[in-house]
Amino acid sequence: MERAGRILGKTRLRAIEVAGVKTYHLAPKAWAAAVGKTIAARTRPAFLDGSKLIVEVEDAIWRNQLSALSGSILQRLDKVLGPGLIAAIEFRVAPPRRQPLIARAPVAAQAPGDESDHIEDPVLRRLYRTARRRANA
Repeated sequence: MERAGRILGKTRLRAIEVAGVKTYHLAPKAWAAAVGKTIAARTRPAFLDGSKLIVEVEDAIWRNQLSALSGSILQRLDKVLGPGLIAAIEFRVAPPRRQPLIARAPVAAQAPGDESDHIEDPVLRRLYRTARRRANA
């Protein structure tokens, strides 16, 4: 059974919507099938610009390594999607993603003191104390 992208590539209906599927939807979906699980876990196809696929990578090392492999990746994408759908691949370093924050238990009530002592950031603590002094003046 042939993949839908390969059939569309053979019929030359690239930019035309066929059964609700456009080519810019097909290319990112075929990325994992073309490059494998290891590379797909470290990369993310961002968008298709004409016939150039823009792929975001973790860092410059991955960008350099994958740029060297772009010819063989293009051949694999042609096998998955059909010939001529993607002419080039551009690898870009993606901005680092924020890691999930760790949930902390609420701080137990301590001896009476300054409530601003619980503010961890020294700049925010100072701003809070200044604003409190102005409000009480």
